[in-house]
Amino acid sequence: MTNRKQKLELTWIGKENRPKLEPRILLEDREKSYHASHRITDQDLFDNRLIFGDNLLALKALEQEFAGKIKCIYIDPPYNTGSAFEHYDDGIEHSVWLGMMRDRLELLHRLLSKQGSLWVTLDDNEAHYFKVICDEIFGRNNFVADITWQKKHAPGNNEKGISSDCDHILVWASDIEQWQWNLLPRTEKQDQLYKNADNDPRGPWQPDNLTRAEFRERDFYAITTPSGRQVFPPTGRSWSRPPGEIERLRKDNRLWFGPTGNAGPRLKRFLSEVQSGVVARTTWLREDVGSNDEAKKEAKEFNSKEIFGTPKPERLIQRILTIATNPADLILDSFAGSGTTGAVAHKMGRRWIMVELGEHCDTHIIPRLKKVIDGEDKGGVTEAVGWKGGGGFRYYHLAPSLLEKDKWGNWVVNKAYNPAMLAQAVCKLEGFIYAPSDSIYWQQGHSTERDFIYVTTQNLSHDQLQALSDEVGEERSLLVLCPAFRGKPDKYPNLTIKKIPKTVLTRCEWGHDDYSLKIENLPKAPIPPGQMELLDEEAKS
Repeated sequence: MTNRKQKLELTWIGKENRPKLEPRILLEDREKSYHASHRITDQDLFDNRLIFGDNLLALKALEQEFAGKIKCIYIDPPYNTGSAFEHYDDGIEHSVWLGMMRDRLELLHRLLSKQGSLWVTLDDNEAHYFKVICDEIFGRNNFVADITWQKKHAPGNNEKGISSDCDHILVWASDIEQWQWNLLPRTEKQDQLYKNADNDPRGPWQPDNLTRAEFRERDFYAITTPSGRQVFPPTGRSWSRPPGEIERLRKDNRLWFGPTGNAGPRLKRFLSEVQSGVVARTTWLREDVGSNDEAKKEAKEFNSKEIFGTPKPERLIQRILTIATNPADLILDSFAGSGTTGAVAHKMGRRWIMVELGEHCDTHIIPRLKKVIDGEDKGGVTEAVGWKGGGGFRYYHLAPSLLEKDKWGNWVVNKAYNPAMLAQAVCKLEGFIYAPSDSIYWQQGHSTERDFIYVTTQNLSHDQLQALSDEVGEERSLLVLCPAFRGKPDKYPNLTIKKIPKTVLTRCEWGHDDYSLKIENLPKAPIPPGQMELLDEEAKS
């Protein structure tokens, strides 16, 4: 009988299959990067990132530099509805969708800071399954809320029985004990609820309930009104304050017994004494945060010929970022769509990273961001946040796979890689920080202050290795990667020598460029037992 502890989990076909992702490097396309011609304010942010490419590979590419550094992640993934959106391959078979989202969530979890949070927009098709998966990864105790967002105001004509007017916004904290969140600003409508019926010099106030929703015998007693009538709490309830506290409130003119002094007591809460903001609630109405129609009108301003089918309104993203972030915090959206998250983050003074694979990265996102940066975007939350323009972003694309097959079917270093790209890619594979020295050729990266890495396309002789060993010295170590070498590695105690590409052959799925949400891009099944040993022997030969 096994003693293995069982756990509650959601299972699906292929759950055990996981991709062996290659940690690609990112290459900047300076022709597509864009910056304002001059600073507007001292707080302008220029080092934002727009990444074109498969979002699973992009998240893996970001992991080394940004693990534990993202304050807020917002994603609006394909809903798996079968609606065949033009910009997404939506309508994926259920198990495939779950597996693809699981792989991305694991990387997103590693990227979040301990003070950060994940916000996910979904509809009823997958939201409840998604919550179970995310609870497995983030921990059920870190679930924050299921927010209902009213996405439209008119019922759909093609609905079956009940019109779906709302979407879910599911929220998790990376660590609920450390999560940093903000109050929402008070609105004029909320402040108008405060009146001053008795001309209290402390200003407007709002009457509040003075009972609690349970019976406590010690707090069930009579209170005498100014008119002389005795009142008790309603059946099943009791006063929320003891008698002594009630009398203190009465003397301080903090109890309201109605205009004639004959009503049951209410507690006066003064506007001047309430907190500067309000706690967000789980129902978000379209008049407060926008709707699908509002979002489409905003997106139309940047591409009126090809309107993005599923944008989100800027006011919705503004509310999320208001709760979850502060100025200069780092935001990530790995399903960038029409670029709403980056546009709003930019206007609100947050740093951002967006990832998008579709062609609308060029047709929708870049034109939108350029207008934001140039101060020409007058819509959305521009006026509400006082946006005047400024800042910029860098445009990156994923480098090709490090290894490719030659005409004989052998894995070799990709011809597209120059020496600098090769060194950077191998640093990522080996867990080193790429930081080439200006004065010492073999210091291309480091893992500690004394441990370095050197990658070369040359075959190294014994004399070259000995010269390297002598220069490195006894107090430092050097990892050397080269196609081939002569000499016995144990002769150089401060060098670790590996052959490239042989040493990395089994590390990743080389040449796999597309992990998008398509059935044909499913990860391969795990290698059967026994075959792994054969591959290891082949790599050693």
